[in-house]
Amino acid sequence: MAGVTLMTARRPSLSLLLNGMRDRSPGLGASLLGGAVAAGLGLGSLAVLVLGLWISSPYPDSGPGGALRIAAALWLLAHGVELVRTDTLSGVPLPVGVTPLLLLALPVWLLYRAARDATDASAEPDAPPPVPAHTAWTGVVLGYLGVGAAAALYCSGGELRPVWGWVTACLPLVAASAAGAGVWSAHGRPREPVLGLLLTLPGPVRRLLFGSDARARVGTAVRAAGAGTAVLFGGGSLLLGVSLVLHGAAARASFLQLTEGWTGRFAVLLLGIGLIPNAAVWSASYALGPGFALGTGHLVHPLASDPAPLLPPFPLLAAVPDAGAGTTLNWTAGLVPVAAGVTVGWFVARGAAGRVTQEAQEAQQEPRAPWSAGRTVGVLVLAALLCAAILALLAALSGGPLGVAALARFGPLWWQSGGAAALWLTVVGMPVTLTARAWRLRGRRARGAVPAQGTEPGSKRPAEAGKGAVAKKTVAEAAKGATGEATVEAAKGAAKDATKEATKPVAKEAAKDSPQAAAKDQAKETRAQAAKAAKTPTRREEPPAKPTVNPPTALTAPDEDERYEVLPAPDPFPSAWHDDVARATRWAALRAASTPLDSPDSSLIDEPAAPSWPPLREPSPPPAGHSPVPEPSPLTDALHQPTEPSRTDPPDSEAPR
Repeated sequence: MAGVTLMTARRPSLSLLLNGMRDRSPGLGASLLGGAVAAGLGLGSLAVLVLGLWISSPYPDSGPGGALRIAAALWLLAHGVELVRTDTLSGVPLPVGVTPLLLLALPVWLLYRAARDATDASAEPDAPPPVPAHTAWTGVVLGYLGVGAAAALYCSGGELRPVWGWVTACLPLVAASAAGAGVWSAHGRPREPVLGLLLTLPGPVRRLLFGSDARARVGTAVRAAGAGTAVLFGGGSLLLGVSLVLHGAAARASFLQLTEGWTGRFAVLLLGIGLIPNAAVWSASYALGPGFALGTGHLVHPLASDPAPLLPPFPLLAAVPDAGAGTTLNWTAGLVPVAAGVTVGWFVARGAAGRVTQEAQEAQQEPRAPWSAGRTVGVLVLAALLCAAILALLAALSGGPLGVAALARFGPLWWQSGGAAALWLTVVGMPVTLTARAWRLRGRRARGAVPAQGTEPGSKRPAEAGKGAVAKKTVAEAAKGATGEATVEAAKGAAKDATKEATKPVAKEAAKDSPQAAAKDQAKETRAQAAKAAKTPTRREEPPAKPTVNPPTALTAPDEDERYEVLPAPDPFPSAWHDDVARATRWAALRAASTPLDSPDSSLIDEPAAPSWPPLREPSPPPAGHSPVPEPSPLTDALHQPTEPSRTDPPDSEAPR
């Protein structure tokens, strides 16, 4: 007894479990409720309609329970679930598998909106975070399937009973796809789920979809496929309307003969309106070539028409072409797929030429580089395949059995309609796409709006325009840097060249003659060079000769150092320190300090020649940290070492060491 009490105490209560689940999965309860409400709204709409017809009918065959079961069966039929009709004259159950496409739009829209509302994504900055995608999707799908299973159980005992195999296949598929689209749209339509689905495709298709401009290519293919599907569907509707007008008398007679009361006629009218999208898909398949079947062995296509001999009197069936071989009027239906191919080709060509939108022009953005011809054809094939898949799905939903034996096949075959659509769009769209692409590129080249090849993201070829811009920038920077350097070098080189030219002959003469003659000649040469230098300005502000810069060609990329402007380093010695007059003064002071007073050479120092230049300026003091040791020069070497005639090399630099 104690063990039982202990186990009971340790067992968590139901309320605690529910609270923990709610804490772990916020928004799950609201998602479940949203899915159930969506299913209830769909069922309620059909129930109101069926109950209204049952109330207004003068000959009701069953009670309100039977009417509600019929409403639930019609709701399941709108999801693609095949039904079985048990109340027949022969007593043999007959299948009903033709899904009114207009009824399918109602549950799909309700599921989409329920998933968007369950996500609870708000654009306000202080709003709570949205419900996770998997939580919202799971809750909506489970809530919807719960109501759907209850409806299937409820109508399983009526005259129209669902086939449970179709219930388990179609109902979850419609609920999952529509709810997934709603959650994906609520979260901003991210690319990751779509790319995850694309990874399951074959290798060539993945190479077509992925790449540097995959978004542009996939977007262009989707828009082209949507436009082609719209043209095919619209063309089929046009063919249906024209055929109804041509067979107006037969359609009116069948409508009046089918029932007499206004309630029955209103029900037939509603059924005909619900089947108009089916008839439009059948007409599109007729225009593509495969046509559709009106019973086993009875095909209707542009080349021949073989309608079933025992067709029920229904207004839409009265629009079927007359039996016999096709005429020119029947062959004109081929203009519908031609128009669809031209539309798809034009959309693909517009994307291939890299069209510039108004927003991009206002933002002064460069247009996208055009696609090559091969890539353009690949996008066209992708658009044709997408359109064929959509049409094949619509053909599979629009047809089905209406009985057994001769009535076991109604509507087009999905694989024939899809294959014919892909073939028509590819064959018709290819020349249109290439021609329109060439024409648009020609017009853009005339306006100068076509970017160079290789400028799209991921390209390995450099653009020619970029090369020219880099070359011009490099030439300008090199010229600017060279001008700044030449200004300094020209000012330094003027005095340096003069000193070198003066010291070379002095050193040679000092080696040949006596020290006295060498010193005298050196003094004369120094005075002459100083006078010449005094007349020539050596300031940095003087503009030097324009340097010659060899600009790099457009085919070679500039070096790393040439891409930046090189600023001249500051001169540690002022201009007065390198002045020739100051240098001559320093040399004369060094000579006077190194010559004894009793030497016969002192007369050369006491009697200097009259200077022919302006009065000498006081030399600027050397910078801080500069050593006062005198710099060696060829003149001092010649004065102190007269016995070395082989010392003839001039100094390489005038800077003191």
